[in-house]
Amino acid sequence: MTYSPDRVDVRILTLLQRDGRLPNVELAQQVALSPSPCLRRVRQLEEAGFIRGYAALLDPRRIGLGLQAYVSVTLDKRREPSVQAFHNAVQAAPEVLSCMALTGEMDYLLHVVAEDLEHFSRFLMDRLLKLEGVANVKSSFVLQSIKESTQLPLAQMTR
Repeated sequence: MTYSPDRVDVRILTLLQRDGRLPNVELAQQVALSPSPCLRRVRQLEEAGFIRGYAALLDPRRIGLGLQAYVSVTLDKRREPSVQAFHNAVQAAPEVLSCMALTGEMDYLLHVVAEDLEHFSRFLMDRLLKLEGVANVKSSFVLQSIKESTQLPLAQMTR
């Protein structure tokens, strides 16, 4: 049996997306439940996979990672073993925050952070470009962040 969230669950998810450290007592007050049923609902949402985890969101610049880039990667399609090697290398690279397989001109889009251009260059030249099967790489540097959010829209859950 799959868990089907109701409107209260959606409100819990909305509030926890805004503040994952919200104490259960405050969360319960904001969704008009007593603390025990609220905590049970949160646990159900966790167990059902709606909540994957909790994390502190750090400011990259404050911790010395002032350069962000999006890197598009195209692999040589004739070299199938290189796909898994690429996946493994990306998983092991702490500079890569996310990697998405895409349709279209590129195969993958990586979100990469680095201390500076020199650090990024070392990552690109010494690691990424040396991977077997990497046919093409294009980098775009972030000049300004207009919007960053970790909050997913939830309106579709209440229809």
